[in-house]
Amino acid sequence: MTSPFIARFHALFDRLAALLHLDRPLSQPLALPSPHRPSPDIDPEHCLDIPVCDHGPGLRMHDDLFARGQFLARQENWDDLARTIAAAEAARECTPSGMPAADLLALGARSDVVLGAEHALLDGRPSRDAPLGAGIRALEGVLREYPDSYPVALIVALAHIDIGWAWRGAGWDATVPRANRSAFQRHFDRAQEILAPYCGLELNSPAVAAARCALLAGDPEAQARVADDYEDLIDLAPLNHRHMRALGIHMLPRWFGGYDQLELEARRTAARTQDVWGAGAYAWVYLDAVAMDEEACARVDLDFFLDGIQDIVAARPDQPMINLLTAYCAVTLQQRLGYDSTADFARTRIGDCARWLIRDHLTEVHPLVWAHAAEGADVAARITSSNRFAARGRSDALQAISDSFAEDILRGNRVRFTAEGPKLMPL
Repeated sequence: MTSPFIARFHALFDRLAALLHLDRPLSQPLALPSPHRPSPDIDPEHCLDIPVCDHGPGLRMHDDLFARGQFLARQENWDDLARTIAAAEAARECTPSGMPAADLLALGARSDVVLGAEHALLDGRPSRDAPLGAGIRALEGVLREYPDSYPVALIVALAHIDIGWAWRGAGWDATVPRANRSAFQRHFDRAQEILAPYCGLELNSPAVAAARCALLAGDPEAQARVADDYEDLIDLAPLNHRHMRALGIHMLPRWFGGYDQLELEARRTAARTQDVWGAGAYAWVYLDAVAMDEEACARVDLDFFLDGIQDIVAARPDQPMINLLTAYCAVTLQQRLGYDSTADFARTRIGDCARWLIRDHLTEVHPLVWAHAAEGADVAARITSSNRFAARGRSDALQAISDSFAEDILRGNRVRFTAEGPKLMPL
């Protein structure tokens, strides 16, 4: 059975993007034909033979790290937890999907407190007897016992950030009650105070640097420091593409930047990480901006972006990465077609990469990656059934794959995926 925590793991990086819906245009997109409308003559289940990776070592690693952090916090074994987080940071330990192990340990450690607060705030109006502050007060007590432990400070600060977002929600700014906005700011101010003595660069800690970037959402002076904060973070962990994606989101005008700044930071990041990603960092910084913002999509250097996709594949040809990129091209980019003709042209060109990714690199399907690709930035949407969520991702993947081989299938072939690539077999 799929772990109930998987959605939180995959959404951890995207928490910063949850409020992007505040700027969603009121108008509806034009009604365009779906690029993956199934052909009545093609049944993907019958015509495709491809392994489906529902439960892989990456998911088990997610679960194990989360459970380890949660267990140590419940046992109040803060010494071991702090040492484990620091060791994971020093080794830059990550899951196959690129999630830092330290982040998952810290997520597990604060999960009881944060989930309790989120449950109390589920309808936006906690009851009078809701134990909303008990958990965070207990964590503050731990912080007083470990005043010089940066992993403990990180856990408590991140708990404040998470609870702040729980108060704030993902609605339109005008619809958020003043009391909720005030609570959001109080929690962010407290997190800022907790992390003030610690520097990610001095500690060689990407987690601390990432937390400082997360605090930008509550800083009225964020525009002045956003580029420098992300430069520090990316230089500490250049292999982690999630930080580059977060930079691109925060460089949009709806957050702390502008389109010229987005282009500048994408090129600067690509130059600094060329030995790791080639041109890939340019594509990483623009990845979510292209999917979400028409102007950013219209302005992107398309050739540079497409070169970046190829360089990412060259640097990371593993199946988690291939599934992420293929699902982005085949599913995510289709969500906003019809808003702007120039953006549509760019998204269609990028979306065409799905064909060679599928034919030349895909050997197995990771359903949860595809399911999250369909959500785009809408991580505020609640997943009521992990099984149905994964099944939708599996269906989207098989449909995109069958579209790529439509001509071959209609000629009477079945497509079998092997370690050497797809093979055509007679039906």
